[in-house]
Amino acid sequence: MLHEEFAPPAELQEAVKCFWYNRWDFGAEPSSFEVMPDGYAEIVFCFGSVARDSVAMPSPFMMGLLNQPVTFTAAGRLEIIGIRCYPWTVFDLLGLPSGKHGVHTFEHPIAQLQPVLARCVQAGDINSALDELRRYFLQARSRLAVDSMLFKAGEAMRKANGAMPVSEVAAAAHATVRTLERKFKQSSGHTVKDVSGLMRFEQVRNRLWHAPHTNLAALAQELGYTDQSHLSREFKRYSGATPAAFARTARASSKDFVAFVQAAPGATP
Repeated sequence: MLHEEFAPPAELQEAVKCFWYNRWDFGAEPSSFEVMPDGYAEIVFCFGSVARDSVAMPSPFMMGLLNQPVTFTAAGRLEIIGIRCYPWTVFDLLGLPSGKHGVHTFEHPIAQLQPVLARCVQAGDINSALDELRRYFLQARSRLAVDSMLFKAGEAMRKANGAMPVSEVAAAAHATVRTLERKFKQSSGHTVKDVSGLMRFEQVRNRLWHAPHTNLAALAQELGYTDQSHLSREFKRYSGATPAAFARTARASSKDFVAFVQAAPGATP
């Protein structure tokens, strides 16, 4: 399995966290892998067969913010190029109405890139595929006005790893809580609290995957949870498993932290 991430051009960094490429060789028999929630939205181009609930996924599709893990199946070689976006920018970047979407398909001119990218991938020229995507998103970004309020709010949330109260996020964005919540909901389909919760869960998930013996009480204090019980409840809400069960899985794994879409740990072809 190969996973690579690529920084976006400076002009895109307010909207795009990174571009990434995955390659898996699953073998002849279908294998399943799980994508866990985090604080990003993903635009996903697939080259090969991937399905959810026995239904083949079109390319591209979008992964919005998830509340629970999602399972996919694939067989043979699967290659993926993704664009990891901040949830408060992705819909404006695509010119689409926002909404509380998880895995969903959408009609958009960006689909015209599929055959272009497929030729690059088939030729093993991932850099040219990424160049095509950079050009596309730079053009899309040039047509948008920067919303400084959302940018400042998102920057504050990311620096705090989701552990900042909404009132402090609003202060960082020089806005009232009411105004910030309204604009955040319009842009992302979610509240500040929704996204902050996923950001914080992502930090716990990553820490336990890399260091499964981490002390949960100390981690809860570090990340601003009320106590260990609060951390455990929130973790189970998003992952479907307790932190202890997740840590046991991490200890039994190869310790390779890889991504399909939402930087998912534990993908096992």
